[in-house]
Amino acid sequence: MGRIVVFIWAILLGQVVSYIGGALHGVTDYNFTGTVIVSLIACAIVMLIGEAAAPSDNKKAKK
Repeated sequence: MGRIVVFIWAILLGQVVSYIGGALHGVTDYNFTGTVIVSLIACAIVMLIGEAAAPSDNKKAKK
C-alpha cells in the first residue's frame, strides 16, 4: 500500500513540476501522458536505488 501512495505522489508532483516548468519556458501545449510516464520511471528508479542502498536485516544480524 505504501508503494502505491509513493507512485501517486510521484505522479502529482511530476505534473506540478511539468506545468510550472512549461509555463516558465513558454510551452503552449501540455503533455499529460508523457509527464506521467517520466514521473513513474523516475519514481521506480529512485525506489530501486533506495532498496539497494538500505541495509538488510540479514547483514545487521551477522555483525
